[in-house]
Amino acid sequence: MPPKKKGEHKDTDVVEERNAQVQLEKAKYKPVAFAVRCNFSYTPADDDNVPVPGQAVTFEARDFLHIKEKFNNDWWIGRPVKEDGVVGFVPSPVNLETILIRREVQARKAAKALANKAASQAAQDMNSKKYTPPSQGQYGEQVAMYDVVPTMRPVVLMGPSLKGLEVTDMMQKALFDFLKHRFEGRITITRVTADISLAKRSILNNPGKKALMDRSNTRSNLAQIQGEVERIFELARSLQLVVLDADTVNHPMQVSKTSLAPILVYVKISSPKVLTRLIKTRGKSQTKHLNVQLVAADKLAQCPPEMFDVILDENQLSDACEHIADYLESYWRATHPPEMEPANAVVAQLAENTLPASPTVIPVLKTQTSTEKNYKEKTDVKSSFHVISSHSSHVLERQLSVENKCLNCE
Repeated sequence: MPPKKKGEHKDTDVVEERNAQVQLEKAKYKPVAFAVRCNFSYTPADDDNVPVPGQAVTFEARDFLHIKEKFNNDWWIGRPVKEDGVVGFVPSPVNLETILIRREVQARKAAKALANKAASQAAQDMNSKKYTPPSQGQYGEQVAMYDVVPTMRPVVLMGPSLKGLEVTDMMQKALFDFLKHRFEGRITITRVTADISLAKRSILNNPGKKALMDRSNTRSNLAQIQGEVERIFELARSLQLVVLDADTVNHPMQVSKTSLAPILVYVKISSPKVLTRLIKTRGKSQTKHLNVQLVAADKLAQCPPEMFDVILDENQLSDACEHIADYLESYWRATHPPEMEPANAVVAQLAENTLPASPTVIPVLKTQTSTEKNYKEKTDVKSSFHVISSHSSHVLERQLSVENKCLNCE
């Protein structure tokens, strides 16, 4: 077969680019296949061979992407999880590694060619930002290009002190109750009793590694934790907001190395005096744990603010509720772009009547029902969730008056 001429090559490239553009447009209206967290930054360049020039996604390390589908072995189609995020081409893990290594080699060659002082300084700047190819990390773990995370990042509340003690539980329940009603039909609140802080990627991927658990129980505990993580991933597939009432999570470091990538919300009481007063109002059963609660609160207060996504330090419950609601509304818009919303009620009804239901919808709804039942069981049998929320509201309002008195005394 005779080789193709230059003109024929050009025509083929045009056709392929046109087909890629068509597939890109169709992908905008497809559901999210999975989500990833980026471990490296990427800015498209002309020599990256993007299927449609100018249509690649730019992202920074720690950004989140929704992947719609695989285009080929080198490229995915997806969008950054941002309110203005546009669907484009995302380099696959192998392709991203190849691109970054090539750029690093080019940067080193350019640095060696520079001779004067200014060029030397520029080389230092490039080296400070250089990409380090994946290698064995501190604990023999390989750094991946991306980490697969839940499609909707689960929300985890922590603070003002320890879970399982009245002051913390009541303040968090007040927020749970508000979120349940504010985002009705768009939210799932589920209780998590397993210690998800042990759901570190390295442990789940390598059960033989030294874990923080007793060896005799390692296998059963890992299976339970893995099952809980999979349940959270499944809940997130519905693209509803997922809020975890996690019994064992009291510090951001507990979940920093898990694949859950949660939205961390810090319920903060700034004054230790106010927290002490609140604990003492709960009676002797809570006062005997006073020191433990104050130490836990102090550990949270020492965390840098960037460890949390939201810090609720308002004195009024209503202000704190509006703060978290504004954040979650923004996150909802970032994960539900306009093209994914039905154009109107007629289109939505038509889709419901003609399209088969997603195989993941039914189990998610069943799970939601059972988890809501588990969540209600956590509250006092003699009190409704509304009563607990109202009581928590009074506690928070009392917090403001007590804090003002403390400040006046000082």
